[in-house]
Amino acid sequence: MRFASLGSGSRGNATLVEYQSTLVMIDCGFSCRETERRMARLGRHPAELAALLVTHEHGDHVRGVAPLARKYGFPVWLTPGTRHMLRDADMPSVQHLDALTGFDIGELRIQPFTVPHDAREPCQFTLQAGSRRLGLLTDSGCITPHIVESLNACDALILECNHDSVMLAGGPYSRSLKQRVGGSHGHLSNAQAAELLARLDTSRLQHLVAAHLSDKNNQPDLARTALATAMDCEPDWIAIADQETGLDWRTID
Repeated sequence: MRFASLGSGSRGNATLVEYQSTLVMIDCGFSCRETERRMARLGRHPAELAALLVTHEHGDHVRGVAPLARKYGFPVWLTPGTRHMLRDADMPSVQHLDALTGFDIGELRIQPFTVPHDAREPCQFTLQAGSRRLGLLTDSGCITPHIVESLNACDALILECNHDSVMLAGGPYSRSLKQRVGGSHGHLSNAQAAELLARLDTSRLQHLVAAHLSDKNNQPDLARTALATAMDCEPDWIAIADQETGLDWRTID
């Protein structure tokens, strides 16, 4: 199994996961043309997608979902609540998922899990191929026991490090936006991400990727240092899913 990021941040998010003949995308916050361009950079094309999984309805995660699905005809999987918020989006094939029930897409086993975020019915995912498992967690305002249980013993983890709390407090956002971002239904800080790692079984972890970094309230070095401290590893071992360049393919052995 391998994974890559087309880009991650407040201006667009999309992740690819591939195993054998199955290629899926999680979220698509880029235009159709930009998604095609970014996929080409990774040697893939939207026509190869078996499905697109949606975490929630915010624009940086769904901007390109409906146009891409209409153009290429693949099914879109999302919770009923997310579909309700996207009820005006014309998508040719929609599959409702239960955020507590796993399902299969080709050779991949998909397990959704619920998260606290200011959306209608948000979820995140783990994806499994054989004994190897990738965990994805962005857009969560706090850590819950269910999140810890869902992400335990992953072989790779894409983890939100949205903001540094000091930078957010002194940054350009309005008071209400600061409260939203830093609140229990907002986004994980570097420190919260590190706290989650300290609570997880990371003994199998081969890849750790910091994702959804704010370009105004965080810096890659701050995110790396926080996660590296929790993992007792060198900061350079922590990868960054960048807004512009994403993340090249990473293989889970």
